[in-house]
Amino acid sequence: MNETAIVWFRNDLRLTDHEPLMRALRNRPNHLVLVYCIDPQQFEKTGLCGFPKTGPHRARFLIESLESLRNQLQSLGNDLFVTIGRPEEVLPDLASQVRASRILFHEEATDEEIRVERAVTNATKDRAIALEPYWGSTLFHRDDLPFEVDRLPNVFTQFRIRCEQATKVRSPLSRPTQLPPPPPGLQFRRLPELKELGIVDPPEDSRAVMRFHGGEPAATARLDAWFWREDRLRNYKLTRNGLLGADYSSKFSPWLSLGCISPRTIAAEVARYEETRVRNDSTYWLVFELMWRDYFRFLALQAGNSLFARNGPAGVSKTWSTDRGALQRWIDGRTGIPFVDANMRELKSTGFMSNRGRQNVASFLAKDLNIDWRFGAEWFESQLIDYDVCANWGNWSYVAGVGNDPRQDRRFNVVKQAHDYDPRGEYVRTWLPELALVPDPYVHEPWRRSDANRLPLDFGEDGLSDYPPPMIGIDRFDPGSSSRHLAEKDGRKRK
Repeated sequence: MNETAIVWFRNDLRLTDHEPLMRALRNRPNHLVLVYCIDPQQFEKTGLCGFPKTGPHRARFLIESLESLRNQLQSLGNDLFVTIGRPEEVLPDLASQVRASRILFHEEATDEEIRVERAVTNATKDRAIALEPYWGSTLFHRDDLPFEVDRLPNVFTQFRIRCEQATKVRSPLSRPTQLPPPPPGLQFRRLPELKELGIVDPPEDSRAVMRFHGGEPAATARLDAWFWREDRLRNYKLTRNGLLGADYSSKFSPWLSLGCISPRTIAAEVARYEETRVRNDSTYWLVFELMWRDYFRFLALQAGNSLFARNGPAGVSKTWSTDRGALQRWIDGRTGIPFVDANMRELKSTGFMSNRGRQNVASFLAKDLNIDWRFGAEWFESQLIDYDVCANWGNWSYVAGVGNDPRQDRRFNVVKQAHDYDPRGEYVRTWLPELALVPDPYVHEPWRRSDANRLPLDFGEDGLSDYPPPMIGIDRFDPGSSSRHLAEKDGRKRK
């Protein structure tokens, strides 16, 4: 049988544990087209605030991941067909050109991506081209859940317990060792440079936690180093709230966001680590966090567009501010609250922020400034190198009190959190050079210094102005008042 199949890569830029690719190979096609569409809508503006949807750090990571995938495919006898255009326009024409009988791909969970899938389906239905969607973005397969997605538990704990009791994680699929060639005459184009996408290549910042290189080999190297060579998984639960450096957490999230590695691959490696080294709370916690990722992805399927609505998936009606000046101070790291500002400047400079930082800056925007939480979610969408639509919007609605959350009044005391997780002010001073000379007792609360003890904050040479006073009343930051993330209280100890 002289068959040509198309595998449409999306947020699954890997060869290991890739069901559409393996399914395509089972039919032993004569030719295989492996395609990625750089969709222009991903480089448009966000709907509310008009931020660039894909900022420079994530765009660079994407191009690196595509280049890495291309290199891997070439080593196996094929290539990556990269084109700029809407999939619903590119794929039908490409299929007709190469006389493909099938297009195989991984499904997504949110509206924009699902609309693209439907548009591709509609554009190919009259061309005798079969579309074969597969589910492959979660730890637990959708078909293996002990409930229908529309009956997803309202609380993560219930989801976790039921899945742990009744659902087995499937083993990751193997990696192909050889691929059939592309059809003769197919013209492959070079990968676009960032400037062709309207993006300026971001400068390197020496303060970044690490340099994230896109692609499956980089993801595998990170896993090998963090699990095995450096043995960081052993103590992960103790270090996961760190703020500085590469190794306080796994940093797998950028590679997970583009599917350069699958959650099942990580879980399988955790199981191997537990068999050969140690099984403890830390090894469980990494899988626990993959389950949180699953929960938000299934929530996106269940909630539909309410995930992006003002009232959130829970339909909680609240009055939100749309103060753009206050929003800009938060974006620029000029709120006068050092812990918030340090995290926001790290995000803007590097495209990354710790999980601890994300919880605090989100809580500050939504709960202290009372600014529409969707503004913050859009800024994260624009800036995060590891942006994941389900996790981002699920977490923001959760923190804002409009998501699936049994404690809707949660608010982080950002000053107490700063003292708890940055007790000597090392993180804050890294990102706020204005505070370099402020003594430890005041670095998180510079407004507490008496006039007699004030230190000059204007260094002159670097052009920095005095650090701004806090945007809101400091009485909100009574050290006796603090909230902790619900997820921290939901961990089950491993025997």
